[in-house]
Amino acid sequence: MYLITVAGNLGIMLLTVTDTHLHSPMYIFLFNLAFIDLWYSSGITPKMLVDLVTVEKSISYIGCACQMYFFVALGSTESFLLAAMAFDRYAAICNPLLYQQNMTRRKCLQLLSGSYVAGFLHSLIQTCCTFRLSFCGSHQIHHFFCDIPPLLKLSCSDTTVNELILSIFTSSVTVTTITVIVISYAFILHAVFRSNSSKGRRKALSTCGSHFICVILFYSTLFFMYLRPSSTYSLEQDRTVSVVYTLVIPMLNPLIYSLRNREMKLALKRTKAFSLFR
Repeated sequence: MYLITVAGNLGIMLLTVTDTHLHSPMYIFLFNLAFIDLWYSSGITPKMLVDLVTVEKSISYIGCACQMYFFVALGSTESFLLAAMAFDRYAAICNPLLYQQNMTRRKCLQLLSGSYVAGFLHSLIQTCCTFRLSFCGSHQIHHFFCDIPPLLKLSCSDTTVNELILSIFTSSVTVTTITVIVISYAFILHAVFRSNSSKGRRKALSTCGSHFICVILFYSTLFFMYLRPSSTYSLEQDRTVSVVYTLVIPMLNPLIYSLRNREMKLALKRTKAFSLFR
């Protein structure tokens, strides 16, 4: 699964860089989604694979903090990036004649930089709040990577404030990004069903379909992990769900986009044809 994740995301990144037909805002966002998924999975999976074949399964205090920081940062950035991609599709489908004017390269870079800054800032707050706690009892993490819920369970300090901060900030990120996505898709669907062209409707729905599937997969696991009462926390359930968002989703995203996206298929054919010609 990890090899497929690396190959799929690197493939999308190389394809969007080398094919000039894919140098549009939509594929710039897709390049960054692949970049985030690649490092999102790489921050956890290699260490987990080492732990599977070694007797001593340990991680240093600094290593644990770094792993959690980049995991939360990249996950939060992906939330904002999915919202930016929804806005881009809204601009392309609802105002196609003004798309080039509205979605300039500068605005695209502003959306990208805003996503990274917001995601890494959110992670900095969560990491600082978590590692200010005392871990004076057992140092055994009942999880295969350093995530916030199992670390809060491990602490011997009062974690009420941390749970409140986790709930408030995660809710803020989730509600903000989902609101942008829902509003964008409401306008998109309104524009699509008003269209008299059945071909145009199919093309618009096909373009948005891949993104919508990724949104459903990502947010369903996010809601389950971080936006439920702490009384319902279950180590076994959370370990299972965490496999989905750390291994399965980063592996599926490039497959979903490459298999359902017509432009990606054409770009792949052009790449093959060019390599055969050479």
